[in-house]
Amino acid sequence: MWIDSHCHLDFFPIPSIKKALESARKSQISNIIIPSVSPANLSRVHDLAGQYDTLSYALGFHPMYIDKINETNLIKLSDFVKNSLPVAIGEIGIDLFVRKDNINKQEYFLVSQLKLAIKYDLPVILHTRSAVDIVLKHLRRHKVRGGIAHAFNGSNQQAYQFIDLGFKLGFGGAMTYPRAKHIQRLAKELPIESIVLETDSPDMPPFWLKRGQQNQPKELKKIGIFLAQLRGLDTLKMAKIISKNTFQVLPRLGKLYT
Repeated sequence: MWIDSHCHLDFFPIPSIKKALESARKSQISNIIIPSVSPANLSRVHDLAGQYDTLSYALGFHPMYIDKINETNLIKLSDFVKNSLPVAIGEIGIDLFVRKDNINKQEYFLVSQLKLAIKYDLPVILHTRSAVDIVLKHLRRHKVRGGIAHAFNGSNQQAYQFIDLGFKLGFGGAMTYPRAKHIQRLAKELPIESIVLETDSPDMPPFWLKRGQQNQPKELKKIGIFLAQLRGLDTLKMAKIISKNTFQVLPRLGKLYT
């Protein structure tokens, strides 16, 4: 019923994964996409997704792991993509919130992975923290088949630039905080066809989780209900819209589950 378009389930302790998936099933989470972040977890996300029919995966290198990446890793990533069935290239992008001194390296590996997405005709899952305009610049130069701007928190104008390039915008737990008026306004006013939902678990906990409680895929249902109420829509209708949007932007996922 609900699709979590961004969940780092492989970060969970192994004994916790099965419990997290069972609680997700009880909360009507039908599909979960796990993006890789570094060379170290390419195999892990691939193998984990192979164990459960509700899981799919994306392959890519996150900008915060960029100092651990080299050309050999890019070759390994390309071979992995060629010989497996990821639904997207991701999580890739640029992060200027944590550090800016390696921006040239971040841009280089973003472009390299955009080219990989073009080569295999795959969408991308993007990390754009404090770097939306720079990422958009590269997307205009390298025409991928769209994808998801994960944890979107840009301007209305930037949102429409992503939409024009074939992207959906990911909203999750950050939207649920009372002070998150900007994100809530975006989620309420942007075209409903442009929105997908995510937990980013175990990160980005929603407002209702207390300190020490782990964010899990099961929270997506409550995030979806929050969005439905925000937009004045029936919850079931919202779930169907979100599923349709996610299948549309990740065609390989749609082929697996529709």
